[in-house]
Formats: sequence, structure tokens, C-alpha cells
Amino acid sequence: MKFGMTLPTMIAGFDRAKLLDWCRRIDEGPWNSLAAGERIAFPNSEILVTLAAAAAVTERVRIFPTVVVLPLHSAVVVAKQLATLDVLSSGRLSVGLGVGGREEDYKAVGAPFERRLRRLEQQVEEMLATWRGEPPFEGSTPVGPVPLQVCPELLAGSMQEPSIRRAARWADGLCGFSLGPDPDEVERCFEVAREAWTAAGRVAPPRLVTSCWYSLGDGARERMDAYVERYLGVFGRDVASFLAKQCRTTSAEALRDVARRTAAAGGDELLLVPTSDDPFEVERAADVLAGVA
Repeated sequence: MKFGMTLPTMIAGFDRAKLLDWCRRIDEGPWNSLAAGERIAFPNSEILVTLAAAAAVTERVRIFPTVVVLPLHSAVVVAKQLATLDVLSSGRLSVGLGVGGREEDYKAVGAPFERRLRRLEQQVEEMLATWRGEPPFEGSTPVGPVPLQVCPELLAGSMQEPSIRRAARWADGLCGFSLGPDPDEVERCFEVAREAWTAAGRVAPPRLVTSCWYSLGDGARERMDAYVERYLGVFGRDVASFLAKQCRTTSAEALRDVARRTAAAGGDELLLVPTSDDPFEVERAADVLAGVA
């Protein structure tokens, strides 16, 4: 099983110097992917702008947005952005696509929150048509550039059984997230995906990726709580505090256990989401995971 590292873009103060330092360390380390997540109504860096910068200063790791909340955007614009990112990364792009769960992000851009899963599926078709060179309307020129990979790997940011089964129609696999993480939840999602891909007549099995927050070192529990409570504050203080306590990856042994259990469930990659913006986190997590999975 491979490991990926997420940039700490959700932490206040993430700037150019930290971006360059984190990208260099990730690219030089044992990591398979460099990831970033999307929020709108939150003081974080914009996902695709950040990853374009990361693509320009890295050479080896895959560039992995996890996830683009597609119904927030124009499918044609996102197709153009992702194709550009694939070109700038020399074909190192993997893409997570999802619908998110925060209505405030939809309100912030004036997008409807209802029927977002159906819209996502329609938008995936629009993106694929764009990458095939089909004009967006009759008489239009095609929207470029053409991705180097023809069609970048598309993974569904799904953890619920119905959406996983629907994703078998269009996705190459899953890129889920689990709070604990809960090994039973991760294993169940992976098994649902395998069954769904088989039922859909897919020849290749789904690529199975999951992710979780983690915290290491002195004050790990307190740092985890503060990070999660801030990030999930939109749901209210009591809910955010309760959910923070479900996040158990706050020690080296806990992180190794998560890695072992994810590998045992058949995971292809585990993406780590740091709760600190200290660049040393990249090496510290790599040392913890050395020899695991």
C-alpha cells in the first residue's frame, strides 16, 4: 500500500514559504501523492490554484485534489482547469470528485444544494466530453488543452453505500475519508466498491484510497481537538467537539495501526491529513510509517 500527504491548507497562515517547503519535502520523501482539499466558506487556499503551484515545483509525486466539489462549479471550467493541471504536472494528476456536505459552501457561490449527486454525474459526462474534444455547444471550438493522460484518473469521494454504487458508473475508484478512522467503515466501503464495480461489469477493480486526520508528538490530542473543532465549527460547537473526540490517530502507534488495518482491508493508498503546518510533519510521519504496509 502507498501513502500520500495532504498540504495543511486548512490551517491559518499557510503561505508561499510553507507551500514550497512542504512540496519539496513531500516530493523528496516516500510519498506517492501530494493532496489538497476544497472548501469555499473557509479561510483556506483555493484547491486548484494551490495544486498548480505544487505541480510546478515538484517532479515525482502525483498531484491529487481530494476532493473537488464539482457541483459548486462549471463542469467545463473545471475540465479546463484539470486538463491544464495534468499538462503542468506532466501527467501526474489524479482527481477526487465529490458533492461535499456543507451547505454554506453552496450558498457562498450561489449553487443549489439539492440534487447535487445527480448533478455531479451529469457534470462528469460534460468533463469527459470536453476532454474528448467535443465542443460545448454547436458551432463552438473545443475547449482545451487536451490532458496528457487523455482522461486523468477519477476517484469518487464517497463513503455511503448508495453513492459508492452509483460511482461504479463513472469512477476509477474511491477516495474516502473516515474520522476515527473507523476500520470497519473503511473495510465496508472497500467491499461495497468491489461488489459495485463487478456488478457494473467493470474490468479493472476499483482503486481504493482513504484518508484521515492525524496528529503526532507533544500535545497531539489537544492539537487534534483544536483543528477538528475549528474545521467542523459550522456544525456547532457541541457537534464539532463530539466529532473531534472520534478522531483517534494521535500517536505513532495509532497511525501505524491505521496503516496496517487499511492495508489489510485491501487499500491501495492512505492519504494523511496533518493537523499541524510544521514542515517537519512530513519526515515525522514518514519515519512512523517506515516498514508498515
